[in-house]
Amino acid sequence: MVETFAPEQISLGQWNRTLLHRQHLLTRIDDDAIEVIDRCVGLQSQDPRAAHYGLASRIVDYDPADLDELLTSREVVRMVSLRSTVFLTDAQDARWIRELAQPRVSTEIAKAHVPRLTAADPTDIAEQAREELAGQELSVRELGVRLQRRWPDEPASTLSGVARCALKLVQIPPRGLWASGGGGTLRYSLFDDWVGPGEPALTGDEAIRDLIRLYLRGFGPATVKGVQTWAAMTGLKPHMEAMLADWELIAYVGPNGEKLYDLDGLDIADADQPAPARLVAPFDNVIAVQADRARIADPELYRKTITPNGRSPGFVLVDGRLAGSWTVVDGTDVRVEYFTEVMPAARREVDTEVDLLEALLNS
Repeated sequence: MVETFAPEQISLGQWNRTLLHRQHLLTRIDDDAIEVIDRCVGLQSQDPRAAHYGLASRIVDYDPADLDELLTSREVVRMVSLRSTVFLTDAQDARWIRELAQPRVSTEIAKAHVPRLTAADPTDIAEQAREELAGQELSVRELGVRLQRRWPDEPASTLSGVARCALKLVQIPPRGLWASGGGGTLRYSLFDDWVGPGEPALTGDEAIRDLIRLYLRGFGPATVKGVQTWAAMTGLKPHMEAMLADWELIAYVGPNGEKLYDLDGLDIADADQPAPARLVAPFDNVIAVQADRARIADPELYRKTITPNGRSPGFVLVDGRLAGSWTVVDGTDVRVEYFTEVMPAARREVDTEVDLLEALLNS
């Protein structure tokens, strides 16, 4: 195998600034929301407003109506995807990425739902749910009640949970719309009913390799573990090594001697490039699910963001690194908690970001 291993070592500062540059967190860009969503390989959307916050930190003069339009026109969807979590993704990418995610999503059925079933078979539940949802939209409660007609002794929440994992279900608007407050009743539609029937654009090894390409474009350079943790997939190293041998990828030495993979031809940012303060969205993939988190957060500070109920606060970045968290209070006010000493000039930068977010919340 040919090793395309770059001789220089990337510093922690270069690794950090390259990530922030590719995530548009160094300088906001004047671009369409759909383009930014694609470059981020989708946005986390467990919190129905999180994607709006994520775009507001990346786009100049972000208007939530732009994402609302993408959701209502069905160009983007909110659905269970990688790691069995809710992503907001380009609808056409969502189709093939969900196929890759299905083994991990199916694990949730076996571990979380099957132990709660008394007799029903998950395959039968999925088929019955498909019949119930065909051509119509149902709330989680409505779906559970309908499934209980056949399995009255099973918990409705478990029956609907199996359906959520076994079928491609879109969480349809108004949930996720800024205009509706982000929340609202969670209602499902079958993916093919909502977007239209079709086959995945990519399958098999080519789909796996394209997912690697997308991740490195948006989050690289990265370790194998970094890609695998984000995707909740294993066995990616042989693919990445083959792509390296084909000169599609290049490898660097990380700040602690780790092997970092990247798409050949992409630039590494300068370590001294300014990194203005940013309020990063709850659950944002730039920090929340990162085996390579050391490039953006100290472990002891990140632990302060972990909550007993599993909900994520927003993240405060100062000079490109985690310095605190933020939350919305009373629907319109942003409260910041610092985890470390932050100088007055940096606090003023954070205050400016708070003002921008509060203006959005009050719009």
